Amino acid sequence: MQTQARLKIQKTYKIFVDGKFPRTESGRYFSFQSRSGEMTANVSLCSRKDLRDAVTAARGAQPKWAGATATNRGQILYRMAEMLETRRAAFREELVWQGQTPEQAESEVSASVDRLVHYAGWADKYQQIFSSVNPVASKHFNFSVLEPVGVVGLLAPEKYPLLGLISLMAPVLVGGNTCVVLGSESNPLSAISFTEVLGTSDVPAGVINVLTGKRSELLPHFATHMEINALVLADGTPEEWLKIEQEAAHTVRRSAHYQFADWSVPQAQSPYFILDCQELKTTWHPIGL
Repeated sequence: MQTQARLKIQKTYKIFVDGKFPRTESGRYFSFQSRSGEMTANVSLCSRKDLRDAVTAARGAQPKWAGATATNRGQILYRMAEMLETRRAAFREELVWQGQTPEQAESEVSASVDRLVHYAGWADKYQQIFSSVNPVASKHFNFSVLEPVGVVGLLAPEKYPLLGLISLMAPVLVGGNTCVVLGSESNPLSAISFTEVLGTSDVPAGVINVLTGKRSELLPHFATHMEINALVLADGTPEEWLKIEQEAAHTVRRSAHYQFADWSVPQAQSPYFILDCQELKTTWHPIGL
């Protein structure tokens, strides 16, 4: 029996908004080629409308996520690590497609799992470490505690497309924020594949929303959207950071910029990253009441 040549089906990587996998509103996409030059997949090219839909989903999910117990948020991050561990082979293959050696890909997947576990452990500890009881001269108790800012926009690094993404996302989630993420433009596959992990990780719909596309096109919309309460830029250019700082000044929103040549170093998993998307709330309580 003669076997005919089989036509390989190319995957179309959709976006992740409100717990679903929609196509972009414009239907635009771009072709991704592997390191060998083979056309590997189609990747969604998001627009301003996709960003607005993602922010709306994140805003709707934020109060309930912030109200979840610290233990529950930690459990969900740990579940993400479990699901990522079970799909190691698929993520290794995609990282190799995107130009890494098999050894580099193996190392990045391992570091990504470990980073999720690391921040899961901080979920019920950061309030104890960073909150305080303040000395005052009057007969009052004075407490300072942390509260999430709300919806956070994350612009992931171009290199380390999986580890860099998780390094931005995990501290934001641990602190009770929801997020809208723009994945790596040059290496976008890991970001969307990770959303397939999220779909089976008990993450409530809208807590994490992931877009793909051109940073030059979407960054101005991230910077000016009035419902995004904080912006985190990874490995951005001075021009990109200036744009964010200028727009952040108009709305007094939080902004942070992280630069790491190697996202696997211990400094890239600092618990202080949790504080970058927190507000400090101080409460006075009379003694004796």
